[in-house]
Amino acid sequence: MLGAVRQLSRNSALVVKRNRPGTFKTVTSTPSRLQPPRFYSSTGTSQKTCPHRSPNIRVSAVMTAGCRLTAGSHRWMRVGAVLRGQTDLLTPTSRPFIIQDRMFGNRASGAGFSGEDGGDSAGSGGEESGGDGGVPYNGPQMTALTPMMVPEVFPNVPLIAVSRNPVFPRFIKIIEVKNKALMELLRRKVRLAQPYAGVFLKRDDNNESDVVESLDAIYSTGTFVQIHEMQDLGDKLRMIVMGHRRIRITKQLEVEPEETATSPEWSESEAESQPKPQRRKAKRSRKDQPGALTEQLEDKPLPSSDILMVEVDNVQHEQFTVTEEVKALTAEIVKTIRDIIALNPLYRESVLQMMQAGQRVVDNPIYLSDMGAALTGAESHELQDVLEEINIPKRLYKALSLLKKEYELSKLQQRLGREVEEKIKQTHRKYLLQEQLKIIKKELGLEKEDKEAIEEKFRERLKERTVPQHIMDVINEELNKLGLLDNHSSEFNVTRNYLEWLTSMPWGTNSEENLKLERAKEVLEEDHYGMDDVKKRILEFIAVSQLRGSTQGKILCFYGPPGVGKTSIARSIARALNRQYFRFSVGGMTDVAEIKGHRRTYVGAMPGKIIQCLKKTKTENPLVLIDEVDKIGRGYQGDPSSALLELLDPEQNANFLDHYLDVPVDLSKVLFICTANVIDTIPEPLRDRMEMINVSGYVAQEKLAIAERYLVPQLRSLCGLTEEKASLSSDALSLLIKQYCRESGVRNLQKQVEKVFRKVAFSIVSGEQATVTVTPDNLQDYVGKPIFTVDRMYNVTPPGVVMGLAWTAMGGSTLFIETSLRRPSGGGDSKGEGSLEVTGQLGDVMKESAKIASTFARTFLMTKEPENLFLVNSHLHLHVPEGATPKDGPSAGCTIVTALLSLATNQPVRQNVAMTGEVSLTGKILPVGGIKEKTIAARRAGVTCIILPAENRKDFSDLQDYITQGLEVHFVDHYSQIYPIAFPQTQSLRAVF
Repeated sequence: MLGAVRQLSRNSALVVKRNRPGTFKTVTSTPSRLQPPRFYSSTGTSQKTCPHRSPNIRVSAVMTAGCRLTAGSHRWMRVGAVLRGQTDLLTPTSRPFIIQDRMFGNRASGAGFSGEDGGDSAGSGGEESGGDGGVPYNGPQMTALTPMMVPEVFPNVPLIAVSRNPVFPRFIKIIEVKNKALMELLRRKVRLAQPYAGVFLKRDDNNESDVVESLDAIYSTGTFVQIHEMQDLGDKLRMIVMGHRRIRITKQLEVEPEETATSPEWSESEAESQPKPQRRKAKRSRKDQPGALTEQLEDKPLPSSDILMVEVDNVQHEQFTVTEEVKALTAEIVKTIRDIIALNPLYRESVLQMMQAGQRVVDNPIYLSDMGAALTGAESHELQDVLEEINIPKRLYKALSLLKKEYELSKLQQRLGREVEEKIKQTHRKYLLQEQLKIIKKELGLEKEDKEAIEEKFRERLKERTVPQHIMDVINEELNKLGLLDNHSSEFNVTRNYLEWLTSMPWGTNSEENLKLERAKEVLEEDHYGMDDVKKRILEFIAVSQLRGSTQGKILCFYGPPGVGKTSIARSIARALNRQYFRFSVGGMTDVAEIKGHRRTYVGAMPGKIIQCLKKTKTENPLVLIDEVDKIGRGYQGDPSSALLELLDPEQNANFLDHYLDVPVDLSKVLFICTANVIDTIPEPLRDRMEMINVSGYVAQEKLAIAERYLVPQLRSLCGLTEEKASLSSDALSLLIKQYCRESGVRNLQKQVEKVFRKVAFSIVSGEQATVTVTPDNLQDYVGKPIFTVDRMYNVTPPGVVMGLAWTAMGGSTLFIETSLRRPSGGGDSKGEGSLEVTGQLGDVMKESAKIASTFARTFLMTKEPENLFLVNSHLHLHVPEGATPKDGPSAGCTIVTALLSLATNQPVRQNVAMTGEVSLTGKILPVGGIKEKTIAARRAGVTCIILPAENRKDFSDLQDYITQGLEVHFVDHYSQIYPIAFPQTQSLRAVF
């Protein structure tokens, strides 16, 4: 009988159907894609205790001719029909499954069994069959199976690598396999009625693969599992497995595709001793020829790069006796599990599922230790440690340790949950009380509706303001619209924000201006030294306003080198006029909306900078500083410089229209002041709307006065020093200005003075000195080596070298023009073939000026000495030193002519002379700019004689006396007037060949 059962289990899967508690009835079902199994006639009943179940659960194998065969709850047939060879009654898409405490339905043929018995409608060996019921299912195929007996020894198993949690014996786990080779191997094992595998934990939890390439990647101890249910989803297999015993890997095996369906514990002799079915060969279909399974398996070779099969040994735990220690550990584990369940009821279902029916967990320390470890969420290596432990008392102790950690975690979760719940209750309670308070106040008349309160607030703002009628109409219209909107709608918030801006504007509100010239002059002199043009213009503005009795806005633009005080003077002007001050920079601005605002329909829309200025200053006549107007950008959002045209136009800004407010706003009383370093980059229409005022750089005397009056006292106080502890002599300041700070502004001077006081503070705090006086002798100890050691490149200019004057955004500077003979005249063949090469990173304008100067120099030299052909035949080289600095402009024309004539006559020019001016092709000297800066640079270089164009006489006359004092100035309108000044020698010219 046992041989028949074994032979039957080889060729058919088993369905174990529970008849009564502890007793099962087994029936068979033919797996798909296999040859029809070989059945043998046998009668009788064999009962045997299931080796992996509780002793009171028994398995009944009923092998009678009337035994039912099932492929689902609706498909029944007799085994007798199979024994007679009627294989056409078999369902080709059926799948074997197990029915124990719960039923697994067969998706291929319909719903599963219902009830614990699986249904008794068929009777015990009757002829009737269930309804066909069901439509073929083409989705994922479900395979649920359990052989009759789990073998005690099964050395060769597929290897499944899992992460995070190992599988403990007697516990069920859902595993998904995505590796193609492993999927095919598992399918084949199921078809061969060997639904067993070895599950081992990976050492790296981040490894997502189902297989490993080396045994070092997994722990050697794992679990022998039985596949209870397998769902084939095409790209992956989803399996429900149950652990049975601990195993250990001994070696890696190669997968052999020609494996047969014979279980390892069944010998071939037993299979051959069984009788063969009658008429089996005659009834076999053509599709299922002998050897078809082997051919199919041989046609699908598996890759060998991954480890798919391993040889394993069973792990036996050490013998133990139930001592007092074991009893104590067992009791403590049970107590801890109960405490965890009390804290977190979600563990109750997990514990109930883990416990087998009718078995006392306390009586089984082995199962109790595994259940305690599986119940926790410990780290993977801790769970693996429990799995590998073979000493039962130690295993119990480790499981207890994990349970205690889980218990502490549960207590922490409960405390946090209780705190969060308490906070939520308090918030909810507060909200309810506030709502009740609102209703009570409303009933008592102590509080109005939200809309009424908002409307009253807006109207209260406008009571003391003179709002134009056209704007008041818009406000009333928006208030009426607000009353019709729901408080929670988005339009309600948009309208309320719009009314906030409209009612916050300073309609008719102006600050009282100071129209006293003495007070304004005092304030301007108090904050800034020099800057006479700016101060005169502001005083003129005050005088006009005093005569008119009212003030009007103006648009001024201060331009000059950086660090001369353009931005800071604007704040002083606002204080002198008693106006509110607002500053915003347009440097790099590319969005027009920054000036004119956004449309109200945009999310997060807001007005432009000018409307924000009026709201912040709360007056209609502030002073607005628009900084860096020469560095304004342009982007795809528009051109902000074009938006400034309306803002800075006195004829248009009386009705300035912001995109957000969408109502005209009067900006005619605003005093606009713009600042720029250069005016060339400002668009011409914008420059035409502004009154340009030049703020030139400072000479050394002005810098010294600024440092003594403003910088030194401010920076000394900023560093926490007093005049008794630290002092900076005037000589040290003069040396600092001369050798370290030659730029036009005083920003770098401020940094150097602050650096001196910082080092002085350090020396006092460190105890090196109690008081410090900085003199020219110890100045280098505080600011380092001098940056500028010489004032000029040539103390004595040789022939061909002339000093010119240049102007940059940093101020004026001296510029030497050097000329040299590149290649001498080649005689008669090269007559008239002279050339001029220019270097020094010169711009196009300066290169053209050099060509013009060369042509005029030839003509002028021919008139003076016709026999001198030096400039006609020679190849010359003209260079402007400091080649890394770009240079451009026509103002060096007369200087280049003088340098060429000096080289041609081999006669140096007059020492300590400098000149500037554009020369035309006929020798006319045209006016240039930057006269003040160039004059300052000439004085700094020790020049005593300068030559300027005659049309620049008016610019020179405006300079202060301390700038022009000691200078010999010549104003010329033709180069013939420069020649006798530059070459005062009386000797005749001589040619150089």
